[in-house]
Amino acid sequence: MDGASIYLGIAAIFISEVFGMHLGLNQQLTIILMAILASVGSVGVPGAALIVMTMVFQSVGLPMEGIALVAGVDRILDMARTPLNILGDAVGAVVVAKSEGELVKPGTKISAKK
Repeated sequence: MDGASIYLGIAAIFISEVFGMHLGLNQQLTIILMAILASVGSVGVPGAALIVMTMVFQSVGLPMEGIALVAGVDRILDMARTPLNILGDAVGAVVVAKSEGELVKPGTKISAKK
């Protein structure tokens, strides 16, 4: 989810710069919110970022033609988003395990509990 939301935000800012559009603070906050919400449901679907990007672009009034510019490199960037999503999920799992006292230190022997 981390990689997808970062990608959507960066793509929106990139397209606004390409088209010479200034994004105000409200629009930037809208991009952040929409990117986070949109990435939650689209992470498991390959290639869904381009479809979700239309929602982010429309929410701040960016031209849809910008998606065509991003589509050319989306497949390459998709391969970079996947490890970032996995890393974010792994860090979240470690934080929860540590807060619950279930984090196993390296070198500890694990036995089956009954």
